[in-house]
Amino acid sequence: MIDLYRADWRKSSRSGGGNCVEVAGNLAGVVGVRDSKDVAGPVLAFGPGAWASFVAGVRVGRPSR
Repeated sequence: MIDLYRADWRKSSRSGGGNCVEVAGNLAGVVGVRDSKDVAGPVLAFGPGAWASFVAGVRVGRPSR
């Protein structure tokens, strides 16, 4: 189980409307992702390398599979 007590959640400055995700990148060895509309709901956890690969793919328009 991941300890989310100290998670520092942030939203993109480009987020608009109500369909946003929040990311916590300050956790040891994991990047947390959650739905901003359901902050008490489930959290997806990615390794830092997997998250960096995903973000790099999104930036060039090709999310990783």
